[in-house]
Amino acid sequence: MKTRSLRFPCSPFVLLVLVVASFGSLAARAEERPPNIVLIFSDDQGWNDVGAYGSEIPTPHIDRLAEEGVRFTRFYSASAICTPSRFGLLTGTNPSRSHDRLLGALMFMADEDKTRGIRPDETTMAEVLRDEAGYATALIGKWHLGHGDPAFLPPNHGFDLFRGHTGGCIDYFTMTYGKIPDWYHGLDLVSENGYATELIGDEAVHYLESRSGNEQPFLLYLPYNAPHFGKGYSPADDAPVNIMQAQAADLKRVASIEDKVRREFAAMTVSLDDAVGRVLETLDRTGLAENTLVIFLTDHGGDPVYGGSNTPLRGDKATLFEGGLRVPCLMRWPGKIAPGSVIDSPAWAIDLFPTFCGLAGVETTDLGLDGIDLGPALRSEPALPEKREFFWELGAHAELERKSWAALRSGDWKYLRSPKEGEFLFNLEADPNEETNLAKTDPERLAELRDRWESLAKTYRADSESGSR
Repeated sequence: MKTRSLRFPCSPFVLLVLVVASFGSLAARAEERPPNIVLIFSDDQGWNDVGAYGSEIPTPHIDRLAEEGVRFTRFYSASAICTPSRFGLLTGTNPSRSHDRLLGALMFMADEDKTRGIRPDETTMAEVLRDEAGYATALIGKWHLGHGDPAFLPPNHGFDLFRGHTGGCIDYFTMTYGKIPDWYHGLDLVSENGYATELIGDEAVHYLESRSGNEQPFLLYLPYNAPHFGKGYSPADDAPVNIMQAQAADLKRVASIEDKVRREFAAMTVSLDDAVGRVLETLDRTGLAENTLVIFLTDHGGDPVYGGSNTPLRGDKATLFEGGLRVPCLMRWPGKIAPGSVIDSPAWAIDLFPTFCGLAGVETTDLGLDGIDLGPALRSEPALPEKREFFWELGAHAELERKSWAALRSGDWKYLRSPKEGEFLFNLEADPNEETNLAKTDPERLAELRDRWESLAKTYRADSESGSR
């Protein structure tokens, strides 16, 4: 094939203008390129389990995100239980809308739970970012949105790459649920040994290194199982058992913590913090950090039985008091988010899907999302609204001996219904730790919020039954 030389019938000045304009266009396109997203989601890590939120447990790498980015002080999970919290995060919709009523934790060995999970028409952020904005997508870590049937697994819900486990917890050393294998590469079960937190960290580093120099944006979802307890195996009972699985070297690092279970939890937490540090170091080393939004948040409140702490908030995991719902959330995006900034306005995990779409230039009008785009507020543009409405519902769970809960935050007011203690009304602006129940002193507001909760519950249940969004 012959080649032709190109001649530019213009003066050197005009040529210079064209070259400068070309570079300007390239710079503009680079500026418009959507960010990479690294979404780190920890498990059973409460309000008082992160150094940036006052914990005695050292988490310097997680805290670095607060120093170099923004710290949210009133950020909420989509639920106080693992499965619905993940459903809300990934679909951007209230878990009460889920077709299978995913309002409790899916149990890995329960026959019924092998037929329940996220359905094909329940759209995840990974699907939208991949199909509408050209993102590469990866999930490395815990899934917990369905198991047993490959149709439930991440590769069938928008994730190009999946490395991790499908159940609610894992033996940290054998990658099994008790003695049942539960570690996947894509749709294939594989045998894996090591320490789960470090394996997830290894896979994350390898993935980030593979993205270096690639202009295609990516979503890396890193849902660590840590510091949730492990699922070991008792040969005497031939049954799985909940067990804290800290490494000896990590226990030495937190030896000053006197309580044994809290110390084991802390050791698992510092291992998680190390893994976060490796992710940040890899982003720096590969040159990816500058255009990568990193988010760290937890799935819900901590469980004191297994070492977690939500002090000074009332309540724990599996309750709808603030301790079960309000979670640490940190975000860093160099040059876009002001270092050391704080957002006090209420927000929640369901906001992340529309936020990512906003950053990627994807229209969300027809997606039926229940959150809002936080992007402008992250860039110190219009502040987030102060008066928002958040709806929560926990389903009854016979196997875990849990009963249903209800809660609604409307502006500064919160309605709560507990299966044991009845109804509560709190003014969260005046009483953020929920110490004073105003149900008897303000019955009209109590009735108003109760009615509003019931109205929303009917709407969400109708959507769940009809399969609409």
